Amino acid sequence: MVNSLFQWLFITTISIMHPFFVSMTDVKYNDRDKDLEISVRIFTDDFENVLRKYTTTKVDILHPENQDQMNQEVYNYLKGKLKIQVNGMPVQYHFIGYEQKSESIWTYLEADNVPLPKKIKFVNTILQDLTADQINLMQVKVMDKVQNTKLDYPNAVWEINF
Repeated sequence: MVNSLFQWLFITTISIMHPFFVSMTDVKYNDRDKDLEISVRIFTDDFENVLRKYTTTKVDILHPENQDQMNQEVYNYLKGKLKIQVNGMPVQYHFIGYEQKSESIWTYLEADNVPLPKKIKFVNTILQDLTADQINLMQVKVMDKVQNTKLDYPNAVWEINF
């Protein structure tokens, strides 16, 4: 129920707010596999604009000249802008891929061998280097507990306990 409400809120916010700047980060702890499944949703045009700040190569997420290079650009940006600690230890995640859905890019990341989170700290500065109007919505699910927040620029840190 909470997940559906959060996604509805995000879609409504996107419809009403763009050209404002919104991202959504969804993190789920998979207790069977002991990993964090992370998805990040960013408007395609905003994502391309921010990537252009960090590369001299042509940025076209939907039709890249070199898919491997574009994957690396996307991953490099996210790993520099989304930091996660679980139980006080930094989490290293790897890139799964990305896809377009509507006007957004969904990017998928995963961190393996993560202990059951009792405390999670996020530093999320996604798109804060593009605009001071940035809003980063976040949702975390560990076991059957769900927590949500909204990080308005310049706020980028969220610490939660389970």
